[in-house]
Amino acid sequence: MRDASGEAAPITIGIVAGEASGDALAATLIRAVRLRRDDIRFAGIAGPRMEAEGCEVWAPMERLAVRGFVEVLAHLPSLIALRRRIARRVVGSRIPLFVGVDAPDFNLGLERRLKRQGIRTVHFVSPSVWAWRKERLDTIGAGVDRMLALFPFEAPLYEAAGIPVTYVGHPMAADAAGPETRRATREVLKQKPATPLFALLPGSRLSEIEMHARLVLDAAARIVEARPDAQFVVPLVSRTTRDAFVEAQHRGGHDALPITLLYGHAGDALRAADVAVVASGTATLEAALARCPHVIFYRVSSLTAWIVRRKLLLPWVGLPNILAGRFVVPEFLQEDATPNNLAQAALNLFDDTVTRRRLEALFGAFGQRLAADTGALAADAVIAELGAAPGRRRAPGAPKVTLRPPP
Repeated sequence: MRDASGEAAPITIGIVAGEASGDALAATLIRAVRLRRDDIRFAGIAGPRMEAEGCEVWAPMERLAVRGFVEVLAHLPSLIALRRRIARRVVGSRIPLFVGVDAPDFNLGLERRLKRQGIRTVHFVSPSVWAWRKERLDTIGAGVDRMLALFPFEAPLYEAAGIPVTYVGHPMAADAAGPETRRATREVLKQKPATPLFALLPGSRLSEIEMHARLVLDAAARIVEARPDAQFVVPLVSRTTRDAFVEAQHRGGHDALPITLLYGHAGDALRAADVAVVASGTATLEAALARCPHVIFYRVSSLTAWIVRRKLLLPWVGLPNILAGRFVVPEFLQEDATPNNLAQAALNLFDDTVTRRRLEALFGAFGQRLAADTGALAADAVIAELGAAPGRRRAPGAPKVTLRPPP
């Protein structure tokens, strides 16, 4: 198709990401695709990193930042309406390909609807079907033309279910810390080398801050009781989450805690820290790739926890434990996630230098295992799917894309 000037009209790919980790992954994909094809544009639900890469924002990704089963009920009508609007816009704009980045509860339903309209669909980041709700493989197959998997153990599951899959590695592995990273990062953050430094990561969503801020602050207070020289760094992804954390700090009487708040920079906080206290999710993998020994915790509503426990397939939830195939990082969930438990586990790790060194070595091996040119592999897969879309042909002069596994 050509525009009024006779030039080839740009091709738009629809895309949706729902939180900070998805924003980063989508930005990596957009950048890699644009390096290969300058006639391709992206538009959809996007975060600041995607927008910086040129993605047209139809709605901010904060609209999707809702967690849990019970917690989402109050937002369900607006989420359903938003999904309908995005579907209508993708179809009405004659967009040939859609990429859903994580956010499976929103994206999988949207992908099914778009696929029925003849639009090719790619899902970037496998839902945790290996950990729980394995029955979703049937739903995924009905809506996804290709899955882009971040972990090597995921691809065989999709191949067995007859779902096209490409293993692309994890982009965080490209920035995995080395043995000397901690000292260098402390200089950047202006932290002394010998100071006991703890990172607190209560989560990236506002709902997680509301659930977890008081918990990690109370844990920090107990750590200071045992280690008066301790310092804390807390990375927060937005002004909204920062304001909520500061409010919780004030309400809890923790204004005097030696805390340095960071706007973003979770990777720097983890690379600098001796030990971290991390809410379960992508941040636990980030902690491992930063070679930071850590404690995992999480809280949701009691009903959500009951539903999840009935569907769990593994005895652990943290990504480092899943990758290791055993408990290597302590996990404190729901009623076990108490200030005393988190503080004591963090202090135990800090005092046990032998265990910390063993964990750092194990985490270094994770980085090597997951290393791949994720952006390039994902871009190749997306462009190949674009070429398979009805009515699409390869752009003149564009190279033929051959999907290949990472080395």
